[in-house]
Amino acid sequence: MPQTYNYNFPHPAVTTDIVLFTVRDGALNLLLVRRARAPFAGAWALPGGFVRPQEDLDTCALRELREETGIRDVYLEQLYTFGDPDRDPRERVITVAYYALVASDGLELRASTDAEAAQWHAFDALPKLAFDHARIVRLAHERLAAKSRYSTLAFQFLPRDFTLNELQAVYETILQKPIDNRNFRKWIRDTGVVSDTGEVRRGMRHRPARLYRASHTDGVAILR
Repeated sequence: MPQTYNYNFPHPAVTTDIVLFTVRDGALNLLLVRRARAPFAGAWALPGGFVRPQEDLDTCALRELREETGIRDVYLEQLYTFGDPDRDPRERVITVAYYALVASDGLELRASTDAEAAQWHAFDALPKLAFDHARIVRLAHERLAAKSRYSTLAFQFLPRDFTLNELQAVYETILQKPIDNRNFRKWIRDTGVVSDTGEVRRGMRHRPARLYRASHTDGVAILR
C-alpha cells in the first residue's frame, strides 16, 4: 500500500543557477540574462530557475539554460550550494549552482521564458547582478582558475585544432595574468596533452603556425 508522509518542517524552494564561461575576442566572458519579472526586474542575472517536482537537478539546469538562452548540450559541473536565508526576497530558496565552459563559435543566443535578453558580458566589466549571483560568479571563477592548473578543462574554449599561442592565450585569460612562454611550452610537452596534427595555419602576419589537437582530456600535472 502506498504510504503518505506528513512532516512538520517547512519545505524551502530549490533552484539551479548556471555560470557559463566562454572566451571572446581574447577576453573571458560570462553569459547573463536580463530578468523580465520581479524581483530584480530589468537586472542582469545568471540563467536559472526553479526545480520542478519530478525533475532532477542536472535536468533542471540544462532546461533553464535552454529556455532562457537557447543554448543546449553543454557539459555542466556542480559548483556549490547557496542557502543563505535571505538570498531571495520571495521565499526561502536554496540554489545549486553549476558552471560550464563553451566555445563561442557558432553559438546563437535566444532569450525566452522569464528572460527578456541573453547576452555575453566581459568578466572584468560585469554589471550589478541580482540576488547573490556576484558571489556565485566569484566562486565559479576561482574554481575554473584552480582546476585549469591540473586538468585540461581550458580545452573546452578551443576549436578542435589550435596553435600553442592560442592555447596559452586561453590559460592567460582564465588565470587573468601572463604566463611565461618558455615554461608554458615545457609544461605542454611534459604533460603530453596535445598532439601535433602535422598541419599548419597560414595567412597570418607571422610565419605559419603548427596546429595541435588535444590528445586526451584526463587530469594533468599542475601548471606552475
